[in-house]
Amino acid sequence: MKRILLIATGGTIASSESAEGLTPALDVEQLVAYLPEMQSLCQLAGVSIMSIDSTNMNPKRMGIIAQTVAQYYDAYDGFVIAHGTDTMAYSAAALTDMLRHLNKPVVLTGSQIPMEAPDTDAKKNLSDAIRFACENIRGVFVAFDGIVIEGGHAMKCRTRSRHAFESINFPVVAQMQDKTVQYTKDIEQSAFWHAMQEKSQQAFAVQPELCTDVFVLKLFPGIGTEIFDYIKKQFRGVVIESFGIGGIPDENPNLLTKIRELAQAGVAVAITTQCLYEGVDLDIYAVGKHLAEQPILVAGTMTTEAIVMKLMWSLAHFDTLADIKAYIESNNT
Repeated sequence: MKRILLIATGGTIASSESAEGLTPALDVEQLVAYLPEMQSLCQLAGVSIMSIDSTNMNPKRMGIIAQTVAQYYDAYDGFVIAHGTDTMAYSAAALTDMLRHLNKPVVLTGSQIPMEAPDTDAKKNLSDAIRFACENIRGVFVAFDGIVIEGGHAMKCRTRSRHAFESINFPVVAQMQDKTVQYTKDIEQSAFWHAMQEKSQQAFAVQPELCTDVFVLKLFPGIGTEIFDYIKKQFRGVVIESFGIGGIPDENPNLLTKIRELAQAGVAVAITTQCLYEGVDLDIYAVGKHLAEQPILVAGTMTTEAIVMKLMWSLAHFDTLADIKAYIESNNT
């Protein structure tokens, strides 16, 4: 029987009504008590490491989650993290880099409705996550509303609906049906299928450090150049959400010049898109080709959540822009 550790961090799943609105209140023992049937599936234990609304999640707390997995790594076969939904995609993306050479499943889940509510989705989501954590696979995943998503491709796309999360630019890993795990055909036919089953030959390690000197800039028609001068003075990295497939204005104003100035000042400039699907390709339009001539990092099909966390992790662990570029662009799918 597999040994699974539930790590509680707060979120809607653990919230109760208060005079000020929903606020995290349940600890891990109370969450486990709602799922007595899980005891016949696995040896389920739990630890509460924080009790926060996930709006208050930050890089330091993400590091605590990673360090908790590392602390109990040898004692358990899989890990489930009960997390608020608002920043779950950021935490999942961060953990994919923090947990190096992971050979076990780490599954994040939460709910749109508190566990105590009669119509809650928390019981199903948590049960699904625990079942998936019993699989003989490795990696970081998000389990929500009957689907399992690779951690670096999860995005919260709806604020109220139960199907809050989607898998962006990557196949859904599995569907949870009739209390069973059913891997999708797209995954079974992909290189990822073998990657999540083959064990890493390198020793597991945790590297939770993140550099928070990162700015996210969403372009809009009429944006000025002053913000680029500010970024150059204040930040080590910037993620620019470009137009469409990778368009950056090159006249009125000429932002290519400002991007070149950022790079020359040692700022890591990552280019992503405001569009959810299909990613960046700088070989289509002239404005994209002009951008590709600059010393930039191309986010490919990564979500904004994924590229932000990967850039934070890279800035904390590499000394040169060349190394950061090599790491990010070799992991940008």
